[in-house]
Amino acid sequence: MQDNATEVTAAGIARLAGVGRAAVSNWRRRHADFPKPVGGTDTSPSFALAEVEAWLRKQGKLAEVPLRERVWQQLAGHPGGPVTALVHAGCVLLLIHERPTVWLDISAGSDARLAAMLPGALEEVLTPRFGVTRDRGVHNRRGTGGAVAVNTSGPAPTSPAVHSPPDVNTPLPMNSAPAVHAPAVPTPTGPELLPSAPLLRGAAGLAAELGARQTFEFLLGRHLDANPRQYTLTPAELARLMAGLAGPARTVLDPTCGTGALLRAVDSRPDQELYAQDSAPELAALTALRIALHARGTVRAAVGDTLRADAHPGLRADAVLCHPPFNERNWGHDELAYDPRWEYGFPARTESELAWVQHALARLRDGGTAVLLMPPAAASRRSGRRIRADLLRRGALRALVALPVGAAPPYNIPLHLWVLRRPDRAPGQPEVLLADTGRFATEGRGGPDWQAVRDAVLDVWRVFERDGRFEERPGLARCVPVIELLDDDVDLAPARHLPPPTAADGAQQLTAVRERLGETLRLTADLTPPPVAPADSAQPARRPLTTIGELARGGALVICTGGSGGHARVPVLTDHDVLAGTAPSGTLPESDEEAVLAEPGDVVVPVLGGGSVARVIDDAAAGAALGRNLVLLRPDPTALDPWFLAGFLRGTANNRQASSYASTATRLDVRRLQLPRLPLDEQRRYGARFRALDEFERALRHAGRLGERFVRGMYDGLTDGTVAPG
Repeated sequence: MQDNATEVTAAGIARLAGVGRAAVSNWRRRHADFPKPVGGTDTSPSFALAEVEAWLRKQGKLAEVPLRERVWQQLAGHPGGPVTALVHAGCVLLLIHERPTVWLDISAGSDARLAAMLPGALEEVLTPRFGVTRDRGVHNRRGTGGAVAVNTSGPAPTSPAVHSPPDVNTPLPMNSAPAVHAPAVPTPTGPELLPSAPLLRGAAGLAAELGARQTFEFLLGRHLDANPRQYTLTPAELARLMAGLAGPARTVLDPTCGTGALLRAVDSRPDQELYAQDSAPELAALTALRIALHARGTVRAAVGDTLRADAHPGLRADAVLCHPPFNERNWGHDELAYDPRWEYGFPARTESELAWVQHALARLRDGGTAVLLMPPAAASRRSGRRIRADLLRRGALRALVALPVGAAPPYNIPLHLWVLRRPDRAPGQPEVLLADTGRFATEGRGGPDWQAVRDAVLDVWRVFERDGRFEERPGLARCVPVIELLDDDVDLAPARHLPPPTAADGAQQLTAVRERLGETLRLTADLTPPPVAPADSAQPARRPLTTIGELARGGALVICTGGSGGHARVPVLTDHDVLAGTAPSGTLPESDEEAVLAEPGDVVVPVLGGGSVARVIDDAAAGAALGRNLVLLRPDPTALDPWFLAGFLRGTANNRQASSYASTATRLDVRRLQLPRLPLDEQRRYGARFRALDEFERALRHAGRLGERFVRGMYDGLTDGTVAPG
């Protein structure tokens, strides 16, 4: 079947054929019959996918396009844009998931027949899954034929709106104007679906291999990876923790649903009702489809600014999960001064997060639980102290958990989780659970030790929820009487109220660090290279030399430069990581250029700074993308030993003669670095000595870090009384 509407870039052609971008550029220059561009720009042209496939097959460069890649290219090159394509594909995947025989019937004929019959079939699936839209005096089924289209570029609606509350007889708030809220996933019309027909057939084929749910997750994941700056994602492990704190629930609301990570983490039940809203129409549509494919209950998703135009004003949910936008000034402060949701005080213009807290509480049933991801400043800013104080006095704030650095974006600050409960009775002796999981942070960008965070937080929360208190865990968690927090600042930051680890624990940890330091220092002594006799080093050895450039031209190694993020989200090895000997910790923006992925045995060299450093890639760094200002050398193991190569590249004189000097920086020309011409056996002898030096260097670094921890522990122990001075 021809798909003349789908376009593909040069990077897409390279992925289809399994080659680099340079090969595609060569084909365009050398072959007069290479397909001509049909769109894009002069610097980034696009080509018709069908023409490209035909040309590749004619040249014997393509046996068959992998189905995953074909479907992705059809989605990415859709004339209506990738979001429209994702919505159409999601609708069909939901139809396949729930009524596979209907899809088989309507897909048996031509594309025109498919497009004509599909809207009616989709309507029969979308209506029961996504509910009915109503307002007072109006009972209006979803418009057949998709009278309301998903707008992926225009502004979100701001007028007050109502979307299918659980009890249609619940009176609306006095300040809410009656309105019919547009469905988040309107049924596409036949003309809208016709250009998507090849994509829909391909998605159905992929669903036969992977399943409908997995197919949509694959396509959505690819889209999110290709557009990382457009979306703020909630990590899946954090979403699981938040859902675990909320507990089992029949009705759940996410008022800022994003891509649906929080609702997807909720344990599914057949009678469940999941409510969602987002100001971005495309996010509301994608979330609705994602959750409908994942969950068994009804999904009520709506488009709109939640604070200004709440789509679920009559809802009283069992649980609310929310990852609100942080530090927003334009959240509706001037328009919403008399809103009934501000039971605990009118939030200041700078306290948008406290507006979301009160919105969540207003949408809970009595005794219901809300869990919100919050910036740490919301726990201590003076402008919010009165609202925090009222939340405490009335028993609405039940727990505050400080997460480790790196738990969620922004990754450089330790975010907080607030656990709230809509009070169903006045608390007797109110206490608040404060916990700090900062100890579970890990190095690099891999995130914290989520299993440890989850176990620690849920363990203390379940005991506190059941008994109202628990035994204090110094350094981790404590039940704090509300009266202790009601001072002039009402500062709720857990670190300010948790006692340090017990003296026994502190002494044990300090003893453990001391023992590890002793072991490491003994190891450095064992690894110290043997002394070299003066006679052996009196005269420099005279050996024939070659350069890295000559070795590359002869095929003994391959040279690659870093800096391209590619389309896959993988750890990035930075020049700082190479210099410090640490794990990959960087990020790169998505690009059409394929990322260079490191393999064991590669040698990586920083080109800026004037230092003589080279790192042999081990299993821990394998698979990482090569960052900026790095050059990767991939030696042929039959011609070059990697440790021999790395060792000689670190010679000071070698680096000096290969460097150029500007006014502000020193740059290394890797191709000019020199190596002696030695047989492979001799190379391996040198390589073994260089490898021993590398192990010694790593042991010294580790000893330095342990020494710093030991000194810091001694200072802390002496000042807090856990260590005696004599």
